[in-house]
Amino acid sequence: MLIRMLYASTAVGPITTTVTGTILRSAQAFNADNGITGVLCQGQGVYLQVLEGKPDAVSALYARITADKRHKNLQQLSSEDVTGRRYGAWAMAHVDLTDADSLLALRNSDALFETYPSTGERVMAHIDVLIAAGKVMGAPVV
Repeated sequence: MLIRMLYASTAVGPITTTVTGTILRSAQAFNADNGITGVLCQGQGVYLQVLEGKPDAVSALYARITADKRHKNLQQLSSEDVTGRRYGAWAMAHVDLTDADSLLALRNSDALFETYPSTGERVMAHIDVLIAAGKVMGAPVV
């Protein structure tokens, strides 16, 4: 059995390429070793991340993530049992939301970010649109 979890958070400081690069390198190495796949979307002060894998592995990783001081206001938007991986090709893909069109797509999806987007499935659908539009960066294939 696998689970898919989506969470959102707010960056504590500026989201720089250095911060993002550090997060991605760490996630890609850790996730590859622990059978976790997913995608990290970041930009304009917001992180959205989807994690997929065995329940124990994803739960342990999420516990580590909640302790990370680079972000705050973590909110789990969805967690569900799944039979297959949606983002199985990547230990951790990266979608940059710094351009206005990417973030606007999420905000216009009934996800006005009053706190965070309301429905996990809707957010993941828009992440998929961004991926299909070629917004994935720095995603080594597992």
